[in-house]
Amino acid sequence: MSKVSEKQLSDEQLHEIIAKADTGGRHPTGTVPKQVLFFVPLVWTLFQLWYASPLPFIFDFFVLNNTEARAIHLAFAIFLSFTAFPTLKSSPRDYIPIQDWIVGLVGAFCAAYIFLFYDQLANRPGAPTTLDLVVAVTGLILLLEATRRALGPPLMVVAAIFILYTFGGAHMPDVIAHKGASLVKGMTHYWLTTEGVFGVALGVSTSMVFMFVLFGSLLEAAGAGNYFIRTAFAGLGHLRGGPAKAAVVSSAMTGLVSGSSIANVVTTGTFTIPLMKKVGFSAEKAGAVEVASSTNGQLTPPVMGAAAFLMVEYVGISYVEVIKHAFLPAIISYIALVYIVHLEACKMGLKGLERRRVKTLAQNLLSFVITVLSLIIIGGATYYGLGWIKTVAGEATFGIVTVLLALAYLFLLWIATKVPELEVTTEITELPPLGATAQAGFYFLLPIVVLMWCLTVERLSPSLSAFWATVLLIFIVITQRPLKGLFRKAQGVEFSVKRGLYDLIEGMVSGARNMIGIGVATAAAGIIVGTVTLTGIGLVMTAFVEFISGGNLFLILLFTAVISLLLGMGLPTTANYIVVSSLMAPVIVNLGAANGLIVPLIAVHLFVFYFGILADDTPPVGLAAFAAAGISGGDPIRTGIQGFAYDIRTAILPFIFIFNNELLLIGIGTWLHLIIVVAASVLAMLIFAAATQRYMLTNNRLWETAALLLIAFTLFRPGFFWDRLYPPLAELPAAQIETIAGELEPGSQLRLMVRGRDFHGDEYEKTLMLPVGDEATGVERLEAIGFTTRNEEGKTIVDTVGFASSAEKAGIDFDQEIASIQMDADIPPKQLMFIPAILFFALIWWLQRERSRREKLQAEGAA
Repeated sequence: MSKVSEKQLSDEQLHEIIAKADTGGRHPTGTVPKQVLFFVPLVWTLFQLWYASPLPFIFDFFVLNNTEARAIHLAFAIFLSFTAFPTLKSSPRDYIPIQDWIVGLVGAFCAAYIFLFYDQLANRPGAPTTLDLVVAVTGLILLLEATRRALGPPLMVVAAIFILYTFGGAHMPDVIAHKGASLVKGMTHYWLTTEGVFGVALGVSTSMVFMFVLFGSLLEAAGAGNYFIRTAFAGLGHLRGGPAKAAVVSSAMTGLVSGSSIANVVTTGTFTIPLMKKVGFSAEKAGAVEVASSTNGQLTPPVMGAAAFLMVEYVGISYVEVIKHAFLPAIISYIALVYIVHLEACKMGLKGLERRRVKTLAQNLLSFVITVLSLIIIGGATYYGLGWIKTVAGEATFGIVTVLLALAYLFLLWIATKVPELEVTTEITELPPLGATAQAGFYFLLPIVVLMWCLTVERLSPSLSAFWATVLLIFIVITQRPLKGLFRKAQGVEFSVKRGLYDLIEGMVSGARNMIGIGVATAAAGIIVGTVTLTGIGLVMTAFVEFISGGNLFLILLFTAVISLLLGMGLPTTANYIVVSSLMAPVIVNLGAANGLIVPLIAVHLFVFYFGILADDTPPVGLAAFAAAGISGGDPIRTGIQGFAYDIRTAILPFIFIFNNELLLIGIGTWLHLIIVVAASVLAMLIFAAATQRYMLTNNRLWETAALLLIAFTLFRPGFFWDRLYPPLAELPAAQIETIAGELEPGSQLRLMVRGRDFHGDEYEKTLMLPVGDEATGVERLEAIGFTTRNEEGKTIVDTVGFASSAEKAGIDFDQEIASIQMDADIPPKQLMFIPAILFFALIWWLQRERSRREKLQAEGAA
C-alpha cells in the first residue's frame, strides 16, 4: 500500500479494503459457500434481534441468560471468522477450503460448549472433566487463530503473550514474576467461567454493540450515509476549503454510529478526499483530514466505536452518564478540526465550491434563525407533547406514539418526494442546494430521535433502545421505496417492496459481517482481562510506571499515554479500549491517589481510550492512514504523520480533563457555570489550534505562538495558576473526622489523607474520597461508609473496615493512619484567570489583524 499511484482506487478495491478490515475478504463463487456466508450472518442478526427484544419474555420461549447468549454470539463470530476470512493473503478467496469448514465448526462448538452443557458445568464448578479441558484448550487456540484472521496478528500476539505469562509466571524475571497457574485453573478461568473469554467485554458485544452496529448498517442500507455526506457538502462546500470542512462534518455524522475508523475513512473518503484534492489540498493533507475526522468519530458519543457500552460496565455508571462526560471533549475537538481546515485553506489561499445561487447575509441569518426556532419548537412539542400523552393516556401511550410516528414518517417522506432523489455516486461535481438536499432525507432522523428518546428520557437500556430504533428503521427500509413510488406516481423495481426487502436483508447481513471482528476482538480481549484478574499484572504495571516516572505525576500520565498508544496499534476500537483500560487505568488511579490527585474513574478510562484510539493514525501501523492513502494516492506514512499533527489537539484533551474535570461536565453547578465552561473550552481549543498551526489571521511570530499556547492552557486549566495564589484545600486535624462527617451535606465527599504500609513493608501516603450519606450523626455516617476509628498515641487509626463497603472499595484498610482531612477552601473563583487571558488574546488578535492588513496592501501594491 505504500507504493500507490496518483490514480484513485476503484470502487472494487475500496470495498476490498473494507472487507479485509471489517467484513471478511473472502467472496466464494460456489452456491453452497455463498449461501452459508449469506444465511449464517442473517440468522445471527435474527438471533440478536430476538435476544435484544422483549419477545422471549412475552412468549416465554428461548429465554437465555447472559452467559448462554455470549456463547452463541461467539460461536457465530468464530465460525464466520474461519469461513469469511482466508488463512493467508495467498489463500483462495473464491472458495472455502475443507479445513476451514472443519476448524470453523469445531471452533463454533467450543464456543457454544457453555450453552450446550450449561447445567452440567454449573453442577461441577472448579472441577472440570477431561472433555472440558480439551474443549477449553482447543477453543482458546482457535479463538487466537480466528482473531489473527479477522484482525491481523497484533491482538493475537498480545493475547498469546498474556497466556504465556499466566502459565509461565514462575519463570519470568523477578520484577513481573508470579507463582503461575495450573492448566486446570487457567482453562477454567479463561474458558469455563465468565472471568475470561466469556466476561464483561463479550457480554457488552452480545447485548449492546451488535444492535448499534446493526443500526448503523441499516442506516447505510436505507441511504442515510449518502444523505449525511451530501447534506454536509451542501451546507459547507461553498466555504473556504469547504470540501475539507464537509469531510469533517460528514465523517463525524458517520462516526456517530460506526464501530470502525477504517470503515469510516473508506466510506466517506471516497467522496471527500477527491474533492479536497480538487480544491487544492495535497494528497497527504486530504487523506490526513479524513483520517483525523474518522478517528475522532470513534471518540464521539453515542457509540464511541462500541467502547461507550464497555465503559458502562467497567466504570459502573449509566450509559447516559458516559455520553454526558464524553460529549464536550469530542465536540470541541471536532470544532477545532474544522478550524484547522479553515486555517490550512487560508494559508493556501483556497476557495470553496461555487454555489448555484448566492444568498445575502440577511437571507443567511433569516434561514439560520428559522432553522433554530423550528428545531426548538419541534423539540419542545415532542418532549412536552409526549409527556402530556403519557400522563393522559397511560397504557395506551405506546399505541398513540406509534400512530404519531407513522404520521410523522409519512409526512416527512411526502416532503422528500417534492425534491429530486439524491444521487448515489462517489463524485460530487457541483455544490448541491442545501434546502433540497436536507429535505430529501429528514425522515432518516426519526430512528435517531427514537434512539435518543429511549436512552435519555425513557431511560431504557442501550440494547432495548437500539432495538426499538432498529424496528422503526426496518419499517423505513421496507416501506420508503414503495411509498415514494406512490407519492411520485412512479412504478418500477426501484419503487417496489421487493427492493426494500432486498435492502433490509443486505443491511442485516452486512451488520452481522461487520460484527465478526468485534465479536472475536472482545472475546480475545477477555484473555487480557482474565490474565489481569488471575495474576495481578495490573499491580506490576503500576509499579513499573511508578519506577520509570520517579513518582512525577506528569511523567506518570505521559508514560501511560505512550504505553496506551503502543498497546492500541493495530487493534480495533473495542479490543483497544479493553486492553488499555485493563492494564493502564489502575495505574493512573493508584499513582494519582498517591500523589494527592483524585481522578474520577470515567476520566481515567477516557484518558487511556483517547490514546489507544489515536494509534489508528499513528505511524508505522496507522491502519486508517493506509486506507486514506489508498484513496488519495499519497504516501501512507506522511499521511499518518500529518493526521497525527492534526490530532495533537485531541491528544492534549486527556491531560486537561484529568486535572480539570469540568471539561467532562463533572462538578458543574449552574447553567451559568456550564456556559462559562463550554465557552472557555471552545475558545481554548481554537486558540490551541491556531498556535499549533502557527497561523491565525496571518503567520504567527514565535512569541505569538508561545503566548497563544499559554492563553489556551490558562483557559483550559485556570486552577493551575490560581491554586498557587489561593490553595484550594484546607487541612484539618484527623481527630475532628466525626464532627466534620456530621456537618457535611448528604451526597458530598469526605476527602482523607491516609498513611500505611504495603505488603513489602514500605510506607505509602494517598488521598481518598468517600461518599457521605444522610445519617444523623458523624459516627453513624462513618459506619455507613464502612469504617470506624480509634485514637492511639494521639493518632487517628482505622479500627474496623466493613466487607465490600464504600470504604473498602475506596482503599481504606485496617490500621491505616488518617493523617488529615481536606476541605475545600473558601477562595475566589478560579475563572477570574480568564480575564487576563482573554485580554492578552485580544491584543494578539489586534496585532495580527493590523499586520495582515499591511501585508495585503503590500501584496496589492506589488501587483
